[in-house]
Amino acid sequence: MKPVHVVGAGLAGSEAAWALAQAGVAVVLHEMRPTRMTDAHKTDKFAELVCSNSFRSDDWRSNAVGLLHAELRRANSLVMRCGDAAQVPAGSALAVDRDVFAGAVTAALQDHPLISIDRMEVRSLNALLNDAEDSTIFCTGPLTSPALADSVRTLTGEDSLAFFDAIAPIVFADSIDFEVAWKQSRYDKEGPGGDKAAYINCPMDQRQYEGFVAALLAGPKTEFREWEKNTPYFEGCLPIEVMAERGMDTLRFGPMKPVGLSDPRTGARPYAVVQLRQDNKLGTLFNMVGFQTKLKYAAQEHVFRMIPGLENARFARLGGIHRNTFINSPKLLDETLRLKAEPRVRFAGQVTGVEGYVESAAMGLLAGRFAAAERTGAPLAPPPAETALGALLAHVTGGHIADGGGSFQPMNVNFGLFPAIDAPTHDGAGKRLKGEERGRAKRLALAERALSRLEHWLGPSMPSW
Repeated sequence: MKPVHVVGAGLAGSEAAWALAQAGVAVVLHEMRPTRMTDAHKTDKFAELVCSNSFRSDDWRSNAVGLLHAELRRANSLVMRCGDAAQVPAGSALAVDRDVFAGAVTAALQDHPLISIDRMEVRSLNALLNDAEDSTIFCTGPLTSPALADSVRTLTGEDSLAFFDAIAPIVFADSIDFEVAWKQSRYDKEGPGGDKAAYINCPMDQRQYEGFVAALLAGPKTEFREWEKNTPYFEGCLPIEVMAERGMDTLRFGPMKPVGLSDPRTGARPYAVVQLRQDNKLGTLFNMVGFQTKLKYAAQEHVFRMIPGLENARFARLGGIHRNTFINSPKLLDETLRLKAEPRVRFAGQVTGVEGYVESAAMGLLAGRFAAAERTGAPLAPPPAETALGALLAHVTGGHIADGGGSFQPMNVNFGLFPAIDAPTHDGAGKRLKGEERGRAKRLALAERALSRLEHWLGPSMPSW
């Protein structure tokens, strides 16, 4: 049996290769780094992350991405296994030590007897499709090399869409002034280990906040290259200065909201707060939450040191910005992520139009399972639409704008993608649920239904891998 080629060893490619190999199918995993590096990657490790909190919430009962975590764990996800092993404190979120995580994924794939690693750049998908038995999963993501991107455009007959994805700065913990800053999670919410202080908080009064916003707006910004102009931002990852342009109060009702926090010096809630989240296991690095930016480096150091508690901050990494690309998946892909015009090719990851590392890994897992089922002759239906995996897949392949109006845009997993459910209207004591209580009950009902449907999909008829 010929191997399946997986192009790209990010989270999607790593997950796809693992799913195939665990099913007994040989894999050639192509990763061009370090032969050819990208603007965003710093190492040659597989599944490299730019942020320790890339997995986001781990609460499956009330958050769709937490539910996706739970489903991936049940489906034997390599990414979740390595993520859990590399976890660092982050309240109810799953944050990881990025180096430990990428190292574990790399070692698992390199050590698997059915996976061969090719460190050369793949410049054309056609080069991997020499006969009818060849099969490829394309997982190169938002930073696909120009030559390979041109090959994809030729193969699909479509122009790729694009949006910008921004990166937040990272601060050395020992440069934070704890005479001003303090550790506390919103509402003292506990994380998996009972931690109630997973975040560092830097408070601002009204004068400080308004001065900060003015400096943010006035600071020099990155000039985009010609090919990057007119590219829309993804709403879930807007640069902080773009949010500030929408109004003076936008930030303090967004990433700088002070709700659920109290300054221990005054006992009162601040006017605005900048939160920092632990970025590595040692607790030496902290990420500035929601502070992805296109400010030039010198401006970042000046403006961000205006934040109380960060006056003497040292930055392990300053913010940056890059372009993301994705295809018109509802038009181009079938329900098993195969390219309709060339069924020997599957797509997975952000290039399919999902946003987020976990969502990319989910598409990789599904593409790998679909390809393995095809090779082994074990029929595999898509996961039920009531599951997080199925809801995300339906967004990508459902064809809601395949031949009609509208536009296909990247999407994080969210409960709005799930089929409707009759949620509880009263609690156990017969009291009518209102507002957020009813919302929580509905999300819990959606999550419980999803895991039940997933267990059926992963039942006896599903291959043991």
